[in-house]
Amino acid sequence: MNTRAIATEYRLAQWAQALQEHKASGASIKTFCENKGVSKNTYLYWQRKLRESACKQLALKQAETAGRNLPAQSFAEIRIAEPARMLETAQPSGIHMEIGVARITIDSTYPTDQLAALLRELARSC
Repeated sequence: MNTRAIATEYRLAQWAQALQEHKASGASIKTFCENKGVSKNTYLYWQRKLRESACKQLALKQAETAGRNLPAQSFAEIRIAEPARMLETAQPSGIHMEIGVARITIDSTYPTDQLAALLRELARSC
């Protein structure tokens, strides 16, 4: 492990502790940051970095459990039909997503505000 990675891990550990302190304090992010002398943007940056790190660790753990190794980054090809063909075959059947072993199917009657909340939560989690 190089020095940059070690320094990042150290900062992540420090910020994990700071986020736990914030949660325990019950204060708003703004108030907590003012009391600690850090900017709100810095707090949010490290909060995002901690979430990303947790998601990577979870993905690696799931891969190990499944008996396979995942690359650090992977891509999936998405094929889009020609616009004219999409109009002919499009059906209001809904949305189907697969993320790892999770499968999500949402039909076209699902309320859009709840769909937006679900997608925000997914984005926030990973």
